Amino acid sequence: MNLLQPEHILLIVFAMLLLFGGKKVPELMKGLGTGIKEFKDAQNGISTESKIVTEKAKDGPESV
Repeated sequence: MNLLQPEHILLIVFAMLLLFGGKKVPELMKGLGTGIKEFKDAQNGISTESKIVTEKAKDGPESV
């Protein structure tokens, strides 16, 4: 069963328009997109850093 059907999405959009108004919604979405992008960048950075540490640990304790 699909949790977000088209009717649900329309209801959410309508509620957002009522709560925040038409001018504020694009600003909110832009902020949300920026936050998600920063989260993904941080997640990729941590993943890359952990790979480097793992590779150094495989080389031996003197390289760490």
